[in-house]
Amino acid sequence: MERNTPISAAVCVTDIWKSYGGTPVLKGINIELLAGQVHALLGGNGAGKSTLMKTIAGLVNPDQGSVTINGNALTYASPAAAQALGLYLVPQEAHILPNQSVLENICLGLRAKPRALRDEAEALLRDLSVSLDLDAQAATLEIADRQIVEIMRGLIRKARVLILDEPTSALTPHEANALFDRVRQLQQQGVGIFFISHKLREIREICDVISVLRDGAIVLSGPLTDYDDRQIVAAMTQTAQSTELPTRIARDICFDNRDTVLDVDSFSGEGFRNISFTVRAGEIIGLAGVVGAGRSELAETLFGLRNAKSGDVRLHGNALTKRSPRDCVDAGLVYLPEDRQQNGLFLEASLAWNMSGYTMHRLGFFPKSGPEATAFDAFRTSLGIKCEGRNQEAGRLSGGNQQKVLLAKCLAADPRVLILDEPTRGVDVAARNDIYRLIRDLADKGLGVVLISSDFDEIEQLADRVIVMAHGHQCGELDGNAITVDAIAHLAFESGGHPNA
Repeated sequence: MERNTPISAAVCVTDIWKSYGGTPVLKGINIELLAGQVHALLGGNGAGKSTLMKTIAGLVNPDQGSVTINGNALTYASPAAAQALGLYLVPQEAHILPNQSVLENICLGLRAKPRALRDEAEALLRDLSVSLDLDAQAATLEIADRQIVEIMRGLIRKARVLILDEPTSALTPHEANALFDRVRQLQQQGVGIFFISHKLREIREICDVISVLRDGAIVLSGPLTDYDDRQIVAAMTQTAQSTELPTRIARDICFDNRDTVLDVDSFSGEGFRNISFTVRAGEIIGLAGVVGAGRSELAETLFGLRNAKSGDVRLHGNALTKRSPRDCVDAGLVYLPEDRQQNGLFLEASLAWNMSGYTMHRLGFFPKSGPEATAFDAFRTSLGIKCEGRNQEAGRLSGGNQQKVLLAKCLAADPRVLILDEPTRGVDVAARNDIYRLIRDLADKGLGVVLISSDFDEIEQLADRVIVMAHGHQCGELDGNAITVDAIAHLAFESGGHPNA
């Protein structure tokens, strides 16, 4: 891909140190971002990526060292100061004012005339090839659209430096490609971009250089073409086992003779219509589609978070007529939600308390010791949760470790059918592979799994059978060797949203 030659430093970070409670999380970081360059930043969960980017963005005051943005020193920790120097941080978790309009959220704090701001926002929507109702209340936005709002906040401020923290974690391939097109346009304009992602394929497509953090220090840095994927993953993990890259494992299993654990028949609700499928014991069913296809709405309705309009759901042959979340959990149907911070975890509660969230009504007390604490310690080991202990608040963990706690919460309920909505969102490469292995192990033990993912590669690698949805309709089904990224994309993007006859 042809790029302009960078000519000046957009960001210069020199000897940055930061400690919390006497524990160093950044250890003498030196990193440079050039104008017109896309610099990939990788690292395992807890490696220090977020702390480093928050330091550059003025959200964290370093103990030692300096940050220069577009030739000017960031003399004190303030997001407003960083923005005044031309830097904008697009966070992984979108910060939305739910009662304000989409346009008001995008233009928050800007003083230009309303008509001019609307025109500019509409132009950005066209550039990104996305459709948003600027007058809609932000509370109605899906998680992917909230991420687009955050990205547009930076673009409309004409920042000369952007930090994109997992910007595609909730985007479909089509939306991600549109974002990359915009990134390339920004490169041509001399904008420097820090790009944080756990997806090596994306990094190869869009980035010029790479830096890898491990335990608060940069352990690899240089032109991206100097390193292959295994070298990058090895630098992140420092373990040979974790450097294995995920590949599709075809499980030679005939599910026709297996018991049906979940039977969904002519099921309709808000955002989806007339959906029918079955899940056999040990089968991984991929539920694929673009944002707006109705996948999350379907999952939430199955779990009793939304009211169904029509249709039947049977769990192990028994009609699931009462579908409150508690009824579903007691029947063996458990749901991992897409948005862990909004719907999955109590961020100010302890990790042990969070893990017992689905079983609290059975326990009758807050888990402080005994079997529940022992169970948390077991999940901490098996899932590789990096934390200070079971009493640590969930909100103090990195995003990837929060996701692992959410997985522990689901597994602690001893499910027979597990619905996973974007289970690896914001999870690093090594942890993603761990979760893939966990999902396969659970299926091998007879658990039925419904996997919802916007990452078609993830669906291809894991699913035994794939149901594709578009605009609330069921528009196709794939199984076995027919499951490929291209086949999924063809159904999701070219079906026009109409169900099969």
